[in-house]
Amino acid sequence: MTLADADRLVQTASAVGAERGFPPLTVAVVDLAAEVIVLRRSDGAMPMTSRIAVAKARTALYTLRASGTIDLPGEIVDSIQHLYGGDFVPWAGGVLVTDGDLILGAAGASGAHAVEDEAAVQTAVRRWQENRSAG
Repeated sequence: MTLADADRLVQTASAVGAERGFPPLTVAVVDLAAEVIVLRRSDGAMPMTSRIAVAKARTALYTLRASGTIDLPGEIVDSIQHLYGGDFVPWAGGVLVTDGDLILGAAGASGAHAVEDEAAVQTAVRRWQENRSAG
């Protein structure tokens, strides 16, 4: 995934949130090593949303599925959070970025309700994939 791809994903997710009337979002895109490529906190978004957006993206990458689909007992979540230094957040808002069956990274959002966070990044990834396959 290129920097331009990550920028496009972040801009699209932020725009989707604004279009749908969500509170200001922070959106992160991470690569396969779970390192941040782009992190953008919209004006008015709470500072803590930066870490949460990154953690949601990393959670999707670590588990190879959307962060909101993880259903584990609290004790196990606590252990995994400890293992990953707090970067394991099993709440909606983190999704994989794929090109066909190839995983390129993950995107995460924070700032609205978790399902809204996820809707913004899911829509951004879907639009990016459609644009990619059309080009």
